[in-house]
Amino acid sequence: MRDYITYEWFTILTVLGIFAIVTAKYLNTLRFNDFISIIGNSKYLKIYSKDQKFIDPFDGLLFINLTFSGSIFLFFVYSSFVSPLTFELVSFLKLLLAVATIVIIKTLLERLIASLFEIDSIVDTYLFQKITFLNYSGLVLIVTNLLLLYTSTDSKIVIIISFSVILLINLIGFITSFKNHQKIINPNFFYFLLYLCALEIAPYILLYKVISEYNV
Repeated sequence: MRDYITYEWFTILTVLGIFAIVTAKYLNTLRFNDFISIIGNSKYLKIYSKDQKFIDPFDGLLFINLTFSGSIFLFFVYSSFVSPLTFELVSFLKLLLAVATIVIIKTLLERLIASLFEIDSIVDTYLFQKITFLNYSGLVLIVTNLLLLYTSTDSKIVIIISFSVILLINLIGFITSFKNHQKIINPNFFYFLLYLCALEIAPYILLYKVISEYNV
């Protein structure tokens, strides 16, 4: 019965994630098609990074899926590799809120730092690229979660393959951003490393602590 309840809620969230993606495609089909082909094609980044908005409905819809799918994926990762988790709706909603909050606060903090150092245009471009590849990872997570929920495939194998694909996607995004800003990064490499530790690594350590306290 407990597995049924768990899968029922995960199914609802997965359907909502798919609905968000379909809505994004419906509202801007051309942009969505460019987004889908982003791996190996910089057209999307070149075109849409020039027309950024503080609140972008297209990215917002994709972020909804990323939040839902990412939370479900993290639940399975922790349950498979650390310790089995018992599904509790309130606790899971806290996890979902933590995922969304960490990403949003992290993005806002990066924008604040950019304003303080008057490098808004550089950071805005970097954030757009990073968020784009994160949202792209959300598409992979939907497929992964469906396999974890509704097939008998070994969950650890599915998770490892999915994690490797997501890591590759975001590595491509990071290399793309690094190349675009290499002239600025090279003479300030020490500060770049500080940035990675403070704003790229630390938030995920915090997220791990949130998950580890899931059933406490």
